[in-house]
Amino acid sequence: MTRPFSKGHSDPTVQPVPASVVQQVDDADSTLHNPQRAVLSLGSNLGNRLETLQGAVDALEDTPGVRVKAVSPVYETEPWGVEPGSQPSYLNAVVVLKTTLPPSSLLERAQAVEEAFHRVRDEQWGPRTLDVDIVSYADVTSADPQLTLPHPRAHQRAFVLAPWHDVDPAAELPGQGAVAGLLSAVTREGVAPRADLELRLPE
Repeated sequence: MTRPFSKGHSDPTVQPVPASVVQQVDDADSTLHNPQRAVLSLGSNLGNRLETLQGAVDALEDTPGVRVKAVSPVYETEPWGVEPGSQPSYLNAVVVLKTTLPPSSLLERAQAVEEAFHRVRDEQWGPRTLDVDIVSYADVTSADPQLTLPHPRAHQRAFVLAPWHDVDPAAELPGQGAVAGLLSAVTREGVAPRADLELRLPE
């Protein structure tokens, strides 16, 4: 589920990070500087969906101040909020991060990764090459319209809750409760595990 992979992937959104910076980030991860746990949801329903999701995982890992700690199994899901059959199905996954970035900077990075994969924001609930949502950031709760924490609809979405529960069965969604309980209260209709697909955890 979280197998390492050989090197060779590059981040399409930034220049290579100098080795000295990488070392500083790794040092910060082990010596604190107040790293926080964040959970992000990834989705894609256009183009090579699995390749796009893997590229997003790699790009997040290549971000100074971010370490990808876990990658969930992949799920295939019907699009949310649209007429059935009007869009291709999504591949979805969840990643768990440790980060020294504040929430606003993590959001900027998430949006930069989306843009690198040609995300177009023409319509709400529209099809997209890549969707990167911050589901939760530590125990932070915020009603800021730029970044509401936790994600205001995460507790209703099996395509977020199911992969998150797979990778962290004891997870809690701030203000909503245990992910296991939330998942038992929503329908899994249209949300199916794809055991034949796998995202690799960066080294």
